[in-house]
Amino acid sequence: MIEKFQHTINEEIERFSSEISIPPAELYEPIRYMLSLGGKRIRPLFVLMACDLLEGKTENAIHAALAVELFHNFTLVHDDIMDNAPLRRNKPTVHSKWNSSTAILSGDVMMVKAYQLIGRSNLSPDIHNSVLTAFNEMAIKVCEGQQWDLNYEQLYRISIPQYFKMIELKTAVLIAACVKIGALIGGAKEEDAKYLYEFGKNTGMAFQLQDDLLDVYGQEEKFGKQKGGDIIANKKTFLMLKTSDIVSSNPYMREELDQWMGIKTLNEKDSSEKVRAVTRIYDFVNIKKITEEEINAYHQKAVVALEKLSAPVEKKRVLIAFTSALLQRES
Repeated sequence: MIEKFQHTINEEIERFSSEISIPPAELYEPIRYMLSLGGKRIRPLFVLMACDLLEGKTENAIHAALAVELFHNFTLVHDDIMDNAPLRRNKPTVHSKWNSSTAILSGDVMMVKAYQLIGRSNLSPDIHNSVLTAFNEMAIKVCEGQQWDLNYEQLYRISIPQYFKMIELKTAVLIAACVKIGALIGGAKEEDAKYLYEFGKNTGMAFQLQDDLLDVYGQEEKFGKQKGGDIIANKKTFLMLKTSDIVSSNPYMREELDQWMGIKTLNEKDSSEKVRAVTRIYDFVNIKKITEEEINAYHQKAVVALEKLSAPVEKKRVLIAFTSALLQRES
């Protein structure tokens, strides 16, 4: 089933890419390039899987699925500009390959196209309005999360609860909205839509924690992004915040960590040394295991929410297995 949905999504992306093979090439080529980089397509998959879980017609959900994938890629293009990231999925980012102005415009068009796709969905007026409302609420929250992320970069210290709220907005609500949108199109009752939203939100939290972990401990050729990028950029990730808490009683280690995290601009050689030094501190406090335990806790919350759902047990098992595999990923 998952392979079938993946095939359908890829076909729709190819069809969409051919539709935008129009001038000006400088505006549309970056969009086709971004979509051609691939990725796991997990967000549109969640839309289709949630719709199917409730015995809905997935053909009615395909445009909404493509819309959330476009929105996701729009956020990646703009995030990469803000982070000055050189790589995305192991390829040059859009602003690196073209320029920041082109990347901003191409991202803007992706956002508009996402709304057009939702408008093309074969939905009743009531369901269309519910889907659009869920999409709009999600889009605003994602932007709020990104702004909090930018705000926190200017602060020396934030709390772990502040971090969790930020990733809930920036990452988790998008996955939550995907399963909710799929559920709405599948004809979900209000209570079941809430359960699926909680499932998606907790899955998204676990997914972001896994992403933070891979930034340090993943293999760069598989992860597809610059290894240690969060450390270099002084990002307030769970790994950094929890480690800071643990070493607070060790003046020597705390001083070393604070010194490295106080450095904002480095050349390539010094950046590599910073990543190695901070990773050694991470290893000392066993932050990898601590983060994995946090990931598992959120995953269990997601499973509990899904178990409350009125849906075929076998289909719920498929969705749980899918999310479990995502949290074991290396990229």
